[in-house]
Amino acid sequence: MRADYATFVELGNAGARGVGFTDLGDLWRSSYDMPAWDFEKEVERLWQQVRPLYEQLHCYVRAKLSEKYGADKVSPDGKIPAHLLGNMWAQEWGTIYPMVEPYPDATSVDITAALQDKKYQPVDMVRMAERFFTSLGLDPLPETFYERSQFTKPRDRDVVCHASAWDVSYSGDLRIKMCIKVDFEDFVTIHHELGHNYYYMYYNTLPALYQSGAHDGFHEGIGDTLALSVTPGYLKVIGVLEGDVERSEESLINLMMQTALDKIAFLPFGRMIDQWRWDVFSGKITPEEMNAGWWRLREKYQGVEAPVERSEADFDPGAKYHIPANTPYMRYFLARILQFQFHRAMCKAAGYEGPLHECSIYGSEAAGDKLKAMLAMGASRPWPEALEALTGGREMDASALVDYFAPLTAWLEKANAGRTCGW
Repeated sequence: MRADYATFVELGNAGARGVGFTDLGDLWRSSYDMPAWDFEKEVERLWQQVRPLYEQLHCYVRAKLSEKYGADKVSPDGKIPAHLLGNMWAQEWGTIYPMVEPYPDATSVDITAALQDKKYQPVDMVRMAERFFTSLGLDPLPETFYERSQFTKPRDRDVVCHASAWDVSYSGDLRIKMCIKVDFEDFVTIHHELGHNYYYMYYNTLPALYQSGAHDGFHEGIGDTLALSVTPGYLKVIGVLEGDVERSEESLINLMMQTALDKIAFLPFGRMIDQWRWDVFSGKITPEEMNAGWWRLREKYQGVEAPVERSEADFDPGAKYHIPANTPYMRYFLARILQFQFHRAMCKAAGYEGPLHECSIYGSEAAGDKLKAMLAMGASRPWPEALEALTGGREMDASALVDYFAPLTAWLEKANAGRTCGW
């Protein structure tokens, strides 16, 4: 698709210029209520806040891979070959967790087993997730949600099982489409999808053009924010877990490592996807060097390298769905940061004062009031106003993410003592 993509860039840029923008990237960046150049600087500022944590994670994982495969395959102080990270794009590394698990002998709570032992059905899991939202003082979902949603995989036809949330009519016809498995992963995903539905519910009285997140990072961020409150303490309160749910230091570090392999490992990938496209749209990366430009950014931000020699006969960006589909990607980078900022603000509203990773806002109507105020604004006001309604501040801030992972950061710094981090 390489030649077609180059033509597509020309056509996209022509369309953008026709409505007053310099190129397609300039048009995309105009969606953030600030000059395009200021938004680029904002993205880089957020990246610099989280980069030290990513570098510590990269350093630790690289050392473990070097031990397993040999220093001749994985340099102890260089870039990681991209094919060793358990994901086609090296964007999330969760599948290599068994190779890098900090404490293999630590005990852990098996939440999937607890859900299955209690004979929960998919609809029961959805009802429990809904009760999370109503515990905050939010309205119940309409009964049509349960009548019209897909919770289980149909037996008579093939469907796309990727979880998604919908307001089909822009007027409150809320639904989710999932093939729910009774396990912890899907239990968390349900909370995430209902986050989208509740956003739809609270802004669906606005004109259709305002029925959206304050910016495209908000919608994904809300769903993930609520999922952060699915803690062992919360699961005990709602009856999924019984007995002692206190985690040892070792099991906490294991859980944080699992989380970081997805949420932290993703950040530089989320950062560079649209940077590549902005540079292609602007001509900074020319049509003759699109693949080389791709790998330059992957090396710069992710610290990964192609496992075999690549050339301009290749078009590796095309393997990522969002690029040929022309779906902006910055929303995912912003959402990974905003979810922790939202979480910290609602924990504060709830009166919680302990470690951020242990906070669940379940049952806090004060936190729910903050959330409702932001949800109801949709895209009717500039996003700093929506952010202020929930957090009290008008600037996106990654320090909450850093706070959340503080125990893991301290552990990684000790584990990496004597290693050369960076690449």
